[in-house]
Amino acid sequence: MADEALRARLRRLLDALGQGLIERTEAVRLSLLAALAGEHLLLLGPPGTAKSELARRLQSILAGGHYFERLLTRFSVPEELFGPLSIRALEADRYERLTDGYLPQATVAFIDEIFKANSAILNALLTLLNERAFDNGTQRIHTPLVCVIAASNELPDEEELEALYDRFLLRHQVSPVSQAGFRRLLALETQSGTDIDPSDRIDPGLLSAIRQNAADLPLTEDTLLLLEDLREALLQEDIRVSDRRWRQALGLLRVAAWTDGATEVQPWQCRLLEHCLWQTPEQQPRVRALLERLLGMDTDAGAGESAGSGIRRLQRLVAAWHETLEEDRARSRPVTDEDGHPLYLDAQGRQTRQARTLVSGDRDGEPLYLAPPGVADRTNAGAGYTRDELQHDFFDDHFRQTHIDGHWVGLDDYLADPDNRLQAFRDNTPLTEPWLWSERHIESRQAEIRQLQQEIGRQKGRIEAQLKQLREQGDPLWHDAEWLQAITHRLQSDLARIDTLIADLEHIHDGFARLPRKEHEPA
Repeated sequence: MADEALRARLRRLLDALGQGLIERTEAVRLSLLAALAGEHLLLLGPPGTAKSELARRLQSILAGGHYFERLLTRFSVPEELFGPLSIRALEADRYERLTDGYLPQATVAFIDEIFKANSAILNALLTLLNERAFDNGTQRIHTPLVCVIAASNELPDEEELEALYDRFLLRHQVSPVSQAGFRRLLALETQSGTDIDPSDRIDPGLLSAIRQNAADLPLTEDTLLLLEDLREALLQEDIRVSDRRWRQALGLLRVAAWTDGATEVQPWQCRLLEHCLWQTPEQQPRVRALLERLLGMDTDAGAGESAGSGIRRLQRLVAAWHETLEEDRARSRPVTDEDGHPLYLDAQGRQTRQARTLVSGDRDGEPLYLAPPGVADRTNAGAGYTRDELQHDFFDDHFRQTHIDGHWVGLDDYLADPDNRLQAFRDNTPLTEPWLWSERHIESRQAEIRQLQQEIGRQKGRIEAQLKQLREQGDPLWHDAEWLQAITHRLQSDLARIDTLIADLEHIHDGFARLPRKEHEPA
């Protein structure tokens, strides 16, 4: 864990890097983070947007070393980057370059229009970027290179340049200053360099210490879940990220978290991956949207939870247990007589062994009689049912029959007999009693509930740990304060949901304890 003195030092360096650069906060952060992590940064955007200035400033915060800058064209030759051939070496039959003052001796380099690199310089450039090595004749020289900041107006079209493009873990788009910042741009005074205390500069020993300490920083379980979900979501979006890039991105996250004083890599710190995982500028908003959704920040999409917290899954589990409890409570068994026959309750609430009872049709308690001849088509002096009502309520729709006095009678037959009373079978209500549950069943249910309670408790602890880290961290180095405020609010909401689940699950646990039990169980 980085101490506060180092964090304060890095914060001063960030301020110095960004001095007088309007709307370049994100680019400044990424450049310093790239240097600390030993990665390279690609800036996409038009000329005149402070890309080279940022690279020169990055060199100024490093103790010692050299700066190298070059604009590439289609006609650039290796000598421009790696130095001229040594005449003296050629006379001795050695093919070597004089690298002093050139890229192999630089600590920070700015290469403009990098994708205009031709095949003559491509292989050496790839080796230098990836392995920090340069093959000078028969010797492989390890270079002091810390970071290359490259610039381009466009992405490469040629397949041979894809490997070069992949060497830049961090990618960021820069645009001209917006209308809102234009007056601030005009008001800037001409200045040379940056105001840096020499004691704040970073030497190679500190860089090495930062990377070594950060390499051991663990990831929380929630962070691992987030990365798994993110990889799957990217594949569904047809955004493919190489295994090497995932490993490099993880190293960057560890450096960012460690220098910010963290003891673990938390999910919210993964927002930096927005600058690592896209291949085309059109993909960047999609990557950002996926991260915000997985981090629970996409309120429009109703995400409603922080990354990896799994609150929706826990809510579904608790809801399922509530349904299971209600099913157990509602389960019953039939009541039987001494001979084992099931008992029923008729319409008057009397016990009977009959599943159905033959009853006379009635309306409001009055028997249904046919109306006398010549009277309106209603039974019981107009107080009964109409023909359509009789058909619908008492007669089979298909066969137009009903069961009366042990015979099947059709509607027309019934209406033709003035002395007939309409009768029909009514289903009696089965007589039941609550199911008696075994101790083993109840204990099994409660044991599973306790396991879920423990899982929810662990999740609550992880959320509380994130909130504790956010409170202790103060102003972040690599994230906007607004972002941390939003994350804090989301985590607090998650914690409230967790507390609700804990209370619900305790109620469910008690509900199983109150289920009716068998008095005696067989051994």
